[in-house]
Amino acid sequence: MGNLRAGRGIWGGWRAPGPRAAVLILLVLPSRPVHAHATEQGFVLLLPTDLYIAGGAAAVAATVLLLAVLPGRVALALFRPRAPCPIPRLPGRRVASLLSAVLLLGLVALGQWGPHDPTRNLLPLTIWTLLWVILVPGQGIWGDLWRRIEPWSGPHAVLTRLGRWRAPLRLPGGLGHWPAVLGFLAFAAVLLAHPAPADPGTLALMVLLYWAFHLALMLLFGPRWLRRGEGLTALMTLYARLAPIGPCAGRMRLGLPGWRWIRHRAPPAGVAALMILALGVGSFDGLNETFWWLARLGLNPLEFPGRSAILWQNLGGLALTCAALPAAYALAIRAGQALARDETGGAWRAYAPALLPIALGYHLAHYLPSLLVEGQYLLAALRDPLAQGDVHVTTGFFNRIGSVRAIWLSQAGAVVGGHVLAILMSHAIALHRLGCNRRAVLAQAPLAGFMVGYTLFGLWLLASPRGV
Repeated sequence: MGNLRAGRGIWGGWRAPGPRAAVLILLVLPSRPVHAHATEQGFVLLLPTDLYIAGGAAAVAATVLLLAVLPGRVALALFRPRAPCPIPRLPGRRVASLLSAVLLLGLVALGQWGPHDPTRNLLPLTIWTLLWVILVPGQGIWGDLWRRIEPWSGPHAVLTRLGRWRAPLRLPGGLGHWPAVLGFLAFAAVLLAHPAPADPGTLALMVLLYWAFHLALMLLFGPRWLRRGEGLTALMTLYARLAPIGPCAGRMRLGLPGWRWIRHRAPPAGVAALMILALGVGSFDGLNETFWWLARLGLNPLEFPGRSAILWQNLGGLALTCAALPAAYALAIRAGQALARDETGGAWRAYAPALLPIALGYHLAHYLPSLLVEGQYLLAALRDPLAQGDVHVTTGFFNRIGSVRAIWLSQAGAVVGGHVLAILMSHAIALHRLGCNRRAVLAQAPLAGFMVGYTLFGLWLLASPRGV
């Protein structure tokens, strides 16, 4: 559906058609029904070439500057938190979870018997806009909101108390967090490859089965399953530890985002893998919409046949991305260890938290135009859940150069800001591991190059023409 001034992107002198040409194209093209999709962007604002280049140059410059001149004591001091206030005691966590479960079941009923339009039905808008687009990155900004509103702990507490139920099985320690990794990949497969993930009836069945499946496993293995087996909860927890404010030693402390990961020991293998895969899934989330990807599949992006025609191709692309990214990351870590003569184990796990800011920054940038439109549909559906009236959604801010430029700058700023924070985190982690600034710089130099490459890749995705 285009944008006012798409910029040049990767296609040299390409420019968006003028108003007269666009009207002529619309008159000539045949019409057919269009099914709205709450998980796709209504408007695609391609980052202009000048901001793409400037953002890339800023990422490279920031990397060189931070690695070359930032003293070790300064890097560590940046992540030293302050304690402004005691932790507030908020009662009723299980009550809030129980209410969330009731609300979720109500949304499932609305998905099954409510409006069929995904832009008017609260279920797809809640799952794909409120949960995925807003709450996931919100965990890294506001803290662990999900811990209070997840819809499993409350029903589990009620069922175990009423039935005096004790979990009959113990979750094997050797499994670690790998069930959560598999669960997150399954969620990503639905998000990126399912032909109609926002169809209210289909989504209602998937959500109900997903909720019941994990509740049953909590009854079998106890509440620990939620942290180690449910993919969304595991991902939310990772981002929550990135937030600037959080509990530590009995007080609510405030510091530079990521400070809790610096003070935390190296995460377990499954948790570290989830961090890496979060970046990979986000990358393919942008890649599978581009002209480049559709060209690899032999498709004309202007005659897109629908997601059902490329289901297996998208699943294959997601799997390839989630295999290639850990391999490239591991190579960078090994190269850094060789340069710094670091023979300690677990380096790939120790540095993995530094990838979270890049994943979070790209998530914010990628979904910002979508949020500005779908957020209005969400508010309208909250006011009128049964879709009895008309909905007025404005997109006028996409037609004013001032507001569009503000969106572009916000996107570029989110990607580059995430990169800068990632470099600071990896430097501080290296100092904690090695104790010597020179060795820390050598150890993270290949990883910094990996991060620069991924930042440039994210900016390229935002500047690439899209056909989905």
